[in-house]
Amino acid sequence: MNVLLGLAHTTLVTLLDVLPIALVLFGFQVFVLRRPIPNLKRMLLGFFYVLVGLAFFLEGLDLALFPLGRAMAQQLTDPEFLLGLGATSEHMGNLHWSDYYWVYLFAFAIGFATTVAEPALLAVAIKANEVSGGAIGIWGLRSSVALGVAIGLVLGTWRIITGYPIHWFIVAGYVVVVIQTIFAPRLIVPLAYDSGGVTTSTVTVPLVAALGLGLASHVPGRSPMLDGFGLIAFASLFPMMTVMAHAQIAQWRAKRKISIQGEH
Repeated sequence: MNVLLGLAHTTLVTLLDVLPIALVLFGFQVFVLRRPIPNLKRMLLGFFYVLVGLAFFLEGLDLALFPLGRAMAQQLTDPEFLLGLGATSEHMGNLHWSDYYWVYLFAFAIGFATTVAEPALLAVAIKANEVSGGAIGIWGLRSSVALGVAIGLVLGTWRIITGYPIHWFIVAGYVVVVIQTIFAPRLIVPLAYDSGGVTTSTVTVPLVAALGLGLASHVPGRSPMLDGFGLIAFASLFPMMTVMAHAQIAQWRAKRKISIQGEH
């Protein structure tokens, strides 16, 4: 019964959130463009599907993904798990950042897996493949972005554990992005920037946020408010680097192949 009441409440909240979008779209179509709405029944059915899907998704986040992220962070940072049952109390009270290697491995794996499954990234990859005439591969883009998110989460979790200020990493990261922008192929730069944005979507954000907050809550000396947030910024920054790096490597390999063929 509590689940059904929670789902009903989430559906009502989602309806209130989606309603302004529908009003803007239909309002511009009718009052600005002054044209009838094409396939009205189909469009209304689509909005209904969106409403139901979002309601189930948001309720699923609350019931499963957020608790799962917190539980994983708690279990992975448990000193008895990290050091084993034979560890001394002195060692447990003075954990080194290298003791959290399972956290880094989990951050890499969950970052890569959630990004590959991200619907927004799949949509962007398909459109990029169509517009470029096949020059940009769907799996090449998805794997590049997923690798960037995975690396970003590893560095972000290491930052939470060590307690270093976040602005050091973000400023340094954007300096690298600016330098890459100068040398990367023009075709890939706008797509690389968009790739950083699509990672902050429906599948990735809930688990990343839960992981960051859970980690900051269970690492000694860390504050969930000061240290728990910011992990999503790493998941947005590093895909820009990896996508441009992927394009730069592909460009270098193509030029090298041409030069080798010219020599023969």
